[in-house]
Amino acid sequence: MLSALAVCTIVVVGVMVGVEFCVAFVINPILNGLPDDSNQQGRAHGGRMLGAIMPFWYIGSLVLSAIWAIAAWDRPGISLVVIGAGLLMVSVAMSILLLVPINDRGKTWTPENRPADWKEQMSRWDRYHYARVAVIIAAFALLVTALV
Repeated sequence: MLSALAVCTIVVVGVMVGVEFCVAFVINPILNGLPDDSNQQGRAHGGRMLGAIMPFWYIGSLVLSAIWAIAAWDRPGISLVVIGAGLLMVSVAMSILLLVPINDRGKTWTPENRPADWKEQMSRWDRYHYARVAVIIAAFALLVTALV
């Protein structure tokens, strides 16, 4: 049963990492290559769509890794699971404190009402997102290593 929990956790975290990596290194660069109105509308739509799903995914990943850590407390490699869960906790904190406030503003913008500094705000979101992607990749790597 513990192996099934570990595999499930790794799959959930791994798919989340893949989505967030794709946003950072595929989707946003594509959007940035479009005219401003299309770029901004694409980001607003992505913010609404992913903003509705990702909180459950991040919290779910954290909960699964915490359950794994508790269930395997006396097993070898538990420190890797605990550190991985800690990094997922950092990613949740980063999301709430840094990324969500920008996302909440950006998802309401239209070409008619966006602020003059919208590109700077999106650039700041991108930088925070790169850092968050690095954190969740590290968490994923630790969780995979703990299973091996």
